[in-house]
Amino acid sequence: MLEHNVKKRVAILQSNYIPWKGYFNIIKYVDEFVLLDDVQFTRRDWRNRNLIKTKGGLKWLTIPVNAKGQYLACIKDITTTDNMWRSNHWNQITDAYRKAPYFEQYEPIFKELYLNDDETNLSLINYKFINAINQLLQIVTPIKWSMEFKAPSEKTERLIHICRMLKGDIYLSGPAAIDYLKVDAFKEHGIQVEWVDYSNYPTYTQQTLPFEHGVSILDLLFHEGPSSIHYLKDKL
Repeated sequence: MLEHNVKKRVAILQSNYIPWKGYFNIIKYVDEFVLLDDVQFTRRDWRNRNLIKTKGGLKWLTIPVNAKGQYLACIKDITTTDNMWRSNHWNQITDAYRKAPYFEQYEPIFKELYLNDDETNLSLINYKFINAINQLLQIVTPIKWSMEFKAPSEKTERLIHICRMLKGDIYLSGPAAIDYLKVDAFKEHGIQVEWVDYSNYPTYTQQTLPFEHGVSILDLLFHEGPSSIHYLKDKL
């Protein structure tokens, strides 16, 4: 329970597939986190793909989805074309990280997620990975779905509505929203907007150089294990 003089932070983001550390830093930093999956699915985006670091360089892992001709489909309605991607992604992750210090420790958890699950809904697939990774990072922030709030369709109004329903005082936004977010509208409702700063993350020992920050959090977990949480920033 928040004390009366402590402001409540809320973040609202689309679900991503095995997201990078900045995504989990946001979840850790706020008091309530909302998955915004009743918005349009965007192609070639983080919803169904992410990067891992291999000996040969950066590698995309992409979940094949049924999006052809569904230009206005919401993320929550997107499904996978099949489940063959699961073994394919797991094999590539194993090849890339089998020699990392903590791969063996976390292997059973991720092997279970990849090979013993038959979920085909993209939102739920992403949620399962996000939830499992939160547990490994000891992040306990409650996660809700935007569909719970019956929010208006206009971008800023939707976010304000969700913040108000959650009694949020501060909305934490990623820098990509700076072009469309109507900050004054938040102020009218007594909600302060804070912008995420993704700079100055500490580095850790990756298996190959040069160091890459913008890869899946799996990279950090397999290299730093239980210490991974210390590579997230205390302030965004």
